[in-house]
Amino acid sequence: MFTIVVEKECGCFKRSDFENNVAVESKDEALTKSLEMVNHMNEEFCGKHKFKVEEAEDSFVIKMQ
Repeated sequence: MFTIVVEKECGCFKRSDFENNVAVESKDEALTKSLEMVNHMNEEFCGKHKFKVEEAEDSFVIKMQ
């Protein structure tokens, strides 16, 4: 089991349909989903922040840059 964690939830994240601490079955699925989230957040959110994905043991952490 792998988890996608959003380190700091900005206002745009809180207003979105995204969820924090999402558990998925496989590492590949977690990586794909976290990259999709980051791409959407960087392109569609207000633009005040930029986001990146970092792998940490059994988690993928989405961090503000």
